[in-house]
Amino acid sequence: MWATTRDHARFGLLMLRRRRWGERQILSERWMNLAETPTPIRPVYGFLWWLNTDRAQYPAAPASSVFALGAGGNVIWIDREHDLLVVIRWMDTRRINEFMALVISALASD
Repeated sequence: MWATTRDHARFGLLMLRRRRWGERQILSERWMNLAETPTPIRPVYGFLWWLNTDRAQYPAAPASSVFALGAGGNVIWIDREHDLLVVIRWMDTRRINEFMALVISALASD
């Protein structure tokens, strides 16, 4: 499957807005709850979304953040604390946490 940056952003916005697109509810509340509930086998994974449980994935991002992670350093980052949706494409995976720290720092300097 191939998705553009815009496709990723739209999917992320759907998650950020808790399953709503405009005035329409697209996904059920049950699906949203499953997506953000840690699984017993892997506490940093929900239902198709990675969680930042105990900030284990990315220490720079809030613990409440959720992520779609794809091959090649592709990330959809949802941070509801800052009403933030970030799409990262083709980034060196070793630098993603540093990038997130820069974004959070930039928000704090407002």
